[in-house]
Amino acid sequence: MAWGALLVVQGLLPAATVYLTRELVNALVAREIRLSITLAAAMAAVLLLGELLRGAIGWIRAVQSELVQDHINSLIHRKSVEVDLSFYDLPEYFDHLHRARSEAGYRPVALLESMGSLLQNGITLAAMLVILAPYGFWLPVALLAGTMPALYVVVRYTLLQHAWRLRTTADERRTWYYDWLVTARESAAELRLFDLGGRFRGAYQALRIRLRGERLDMARSQALAQLAAGAAALAVAGAAMAWIGWRALQGQATLGDLALFYQAFSQGQGLMRSLLENVGQIYSNSLFLGDLFQFLALQPGIKNPAKPALLPEDGRGPLGVEFRDVTFHYPGSRRLVLDRVSLSIPAGKIAAVVGTNGAGKSTLVKLLCRFYDPQSGGIDLGGTDLRAFAAEDLRRHITALFQPAVPYNATVAENIALGDHAAVPDAARLQEAARSAGADEVIGRLPAGYDAILGTWFEDGTDLSAGEWQRLGLARAFLRPAPVIVLDEPTSAMDPWAEAAWLTRFRSAVSGRTTLLITHRFTTARHADVVYVMDQGRIVESGSHDELVAKNGRYAQAWKNVVREDGSPDPPD
Repeated sequence: MAWGALLVVQGLLPAATVYLTRELVNALVAREIRLSITLAAAMAAVLLLGELLRGAIGWIRAVQSELVQDHINSLIHRKSVEVDLSFYDLPEYFDHLHRARSEAGYRPVALLESMGSLLQNGITLAAMLVILAPYGFWLPVALLAGTMPALYVVVRYTLLQHAWRLRTTADERRTWYYDWLVTARESAAELRLFDLGGRFRGAYQALRIRLRGERLDMARSQALAQLAAGAAALAVAGAAMAWIGWRALQGQATLGDLALFYQAFSQGQGLMRSLLENVGQIYSNSLFLGDLFQFLALQPGIKNPAKPALLPEDGRGPLGVEFRDVTFHYPGSRRLVLDRVSLSIPAGKIAAVVGTNGAGKSTLVKLLCRFYDPQSGGIDLGGTDLRAFAAEDLRRHITALFQPAVPYNATVAENIALGDHAAVPDAARLQEAARSAGADEVIGRLPAGYDAILGTWFEDGTDLSAGEWQRLGLARAFLRPAPVIVLDEPTSAMDPWAEAAWLTRFRSAVSGRTTLLITHRFTTARHADVVYVMDQGRIVESGSHDELVAKNGRYAQAWKNVVREDGSPDPPD
């Protein structure tokens, strides 16, 4: 409201200056010294007020800029967290996200500023038209007609630029990807070893050259169109000035009238150009808002039922898990990842799932957490289909280690506490979770212990190996007191000694919980109560470790490959 009021006042000040200029010129011609001094002082006051208003409006815009930018980013972050994992399987989602996020920092603020300039310039132009009207009704019409070519140019090229931007979003994202590859730590070693820097720099430059060429071609065409529109506006201005000059020579206008007319008409044309620029900017920025709202309108496919079933409170015992003839494929793909899979994990028991890469093991984790729903079949928790629960309630009853573990750039204590952040765990719980995961040894080697800052993004951070990050991820999973625990390759990054030490405490760490263990390692799987062997999306064998070895099937053949000649498993337990 303050911003709008200041813009209205500032919009009227140029008209006051033009009017005072005419009166001052006429007073000087008439040699009215006292009146001239008074009018000059009034003009100075108007100019000073304009400067004061400009400073106040600048401060208000700075406040608005921060508030609007934070609000838009908050909306984008909220939607990014709300959408299903299925959106991350679709390139269209990343196009929406790229367009929404890449310009969220300045487009809304630019839209606000353009609207303010439109209001201010519109008020000033209206005042100028009122001043010009007494000289001839055709003058305001001519002023408006002279800017029609410029309006056409603004609308046409705004639409062309937006269409080009939509068409090249995927290419823009690819340049971001190449930029990330060249500058990120994750790819730095391979870029140097395999001498890939030149390849990706070249790919980036090739894309940028094409995009830059298309953008410059459009800019050149727009500049020529603007030149033609400007020439038309100058022709109208020349005709109007010739007319008022002729009237002055005929004695039908005073020198003050001539000064007023010149200022009013020239400022009017300038204001019309500014208004057209404001309209073009508003239109362009509103097209961005269309992209933003399109992103914000994305709706998750995982829906909560109208009347969700209630899960038992934590601490009331484990819950059994059962996959019933589950068939699933990822969005945008027809390849079945799971084909009529059925498996059961009794309450409080440990089930291991083994198999080759791509067999569908990790997909079981995503379905159990209800990041996706299967195309057919169902998954029960405690005898009730997962879709009967509210997704948020369901996930509070599951804890997991995903592959790979997320390396949070925070303190050790914060890394572990994120597993149950709502409860604000105390030091004793954090230490117990660390011991269960075998992370206490890692923490003990850090000078600051649980207060050590991890990662390399911030000052004084300490990086960990993949196996050490994995143990912190395990501690985070153990911290949450959920009745179901899912561990996806919990020892994949551990050395044999760390794995052997962890396996000795594994059963006690998951005691009382229903455990789904995804693993490639048979020395880990043998600690489970039941083992399921997957191949190409199907369960091909199941039973205890000893039962499967006795069957002499796929599992037994693989087990023989990891047994030493002396008959002991490798690594030793």
